[in-house]
Amino acid sequence: MKGVLLVNLGSPDSTNPKDVKKYLDEFLMDPRVIDVPYWFRSFLVRGIVLNTRPKKSAAAYERIWWKEGSPLIVISERLQKKIQEKTTIPVALAMRYGSMTLKKGLQELVDQGVDDILLVPLYPQFAMATTETIEVAIEELKNKFFPQLEITSLPAFYNKPDYIEVLSKSISEKIENLDYEHLLFSYHGVPERHIRKSDITKSHCQINNSCCVTPSKAHNFCYRHQCLDTTRRVAEKLNLKDGSYSTSFQSRLGFDPWLQPYTDRTIERMGLAGTKKMVVVTPAFVSDCLETLEEIAMEGEEIFHEVGGKEFTVIPCLNDRDDWAEVMTGWIDEWRIKDLKTAIA
Repeated sequence: MKGVLLVNLGSPDSTNPKDVKKYLDEFLMDPRVIDVPYWFRSFLVRGIVLNTRPKKSAAAYERIWWKEGSPLIVISERLQKKIQEKTTIPVALAMRYGSMTLKKGLQELVDQGVDDILLVPLYPQFAMATTETIEVAIEELKNKFFPQLEITSLPAFYNKPDYIEVLSKSISEKIENLDYEHLLFSYHGVPERHIRKSDITKSHCQINNSCCVTPSKAHNFCYRHQCLDTTRRVAEKLNLKDGSYSTSFQSRLGFDPWLQPYTDRTIERMGLAGTKKMVVVTPAFVSDCLETLEEIAMEGEEIFHEVGGKEFTVIPCLNDRDDWAEVMTGWIDEWRIKDLKTAIA
């Protein structure tokens, strides 16, 4: 029997600093998030970060927390419910980090008689710290607890026409009657070394102006290419004029080089240069969360206003839009009746 496991990032159980600390420990100790030797990761995370960051992060979560709970969790549950209503096979939801564990999600499906699972990482672009860590953790759980399961992972869908269609529509609905000067596509940042580590050719990725637009097998796992390509496809779909949009990367951590340009500095630079009306969209996320609701919609707006900007508009993520749920259901049903690779490649 077939079933689907949707997987998103996760969230603390509450805004209590103790819950936030527990969540951050699990998240930041993942070797695919902070990919340094264990001893150094432990020193950095448990010796430094967890002694200072939980209270600050808890305050940030407090600013965006809903009555129903974590926005990311609530939105993901709403999406799961809509998809379940549209398909005949079981659809479960799990988180990579936090109390809604991957094991619980797998067990929920197994308890319903499922032995063939479509794993759906809810990330349009592939990255070590998102899709890869989910797939690796799922494989470990399968080998240890669920050897009978057949698991197929949905590939990165950043370039799928129906995804681009829905993403473009969500943007056009906000900007079609909006007088704005610049549209910023802000993606979650990753360290530059992650890009090089994901390069299956071991030589293509140079993180410059040419490698991401030069055809290569490396692009199948290159987060930077996939982000830039998402922007390009949406810009073509919406007929955006050159110079009216750009791409940046947010949420950097530590002192190592991360993908640039940085979102906060881009917002500041454009405000100082005289931009008065800016719109920001965050296509690395399908669900609004701390990084979109607080870092962009609150901190980003504060930066923009501080340097003279006037109107700062943030476009919601796809969340539980009906058309997005339809697209997801379509992929699931195609997998259900065909081989995944031929159905959605």
